[in-house]
Amino acid sequence: MDPEDAELALRSMDGDLAAFNTIVLRYQSQVLNLAARMLGNRVRAEDVAQETFISAYRAIAKFRGGNLRAWLLRIAANASRDAMRGSIRRPEQSLDESLTNPSFQPASSDESPEDHALRGELNAQLQRAILSLSADHRAVLVLVDVQGLSYEEAAEATGASVGTIKSRLSRARARVRDLLMQHRELLPARYRQT
Repeated sequence: MDPEDAELALRSMDGDLAAFNTIVLRYQSQVLNLAARMLGNRVRAEDVAQETFISAYRAIAKFRGGNLRAWLLRIAANASRDAMRGSIRRPEQSLDESLTNPSFQPASSDESPEDHALRGELNAQLQRAILSLSADHRAVLVLVDVQGLSYEEAAEATGASVGTIKSRLSRARARVRDLLMQHRELLPARYRQT
């Protein structure tokens, strides 16, 4: 574990709110990104991120060392799954509305309007492909390919074995690739297969 994370966790266990706030500041973007990618809805992801840190604060005494980031992302992944189950019972908005959310759009650069439109559509297709995955596959793909966690960290974050992580990641990548290949025209030329 990162020595600074260990110190912050210990201080948080002793009731130091400033230490816990530092943890929140350090990991809030990663927690929010995971929830947003899993849910496809920025507003719901913000709620899940808030729930994640409230749960973590309440459970910090149960944290037994290890990787603090993985522990927080595990809480976030579980909260996202809970929110997904809840949205099946209570759908809130359409997929198209969530895909037009600016939080999923890449930052603008000095590209042509056509390139910008193509990149936006590719991003939307990528998000649709991620959202089509099961919760377990989606979590692993986001943790490893988006968040940059190692297989070991993703295993700790999900509570699965490293072998399971590798298997889920392989299947998730294959599914996303297959779905993106249905829209080859959006891909850069070097990635188009004939």
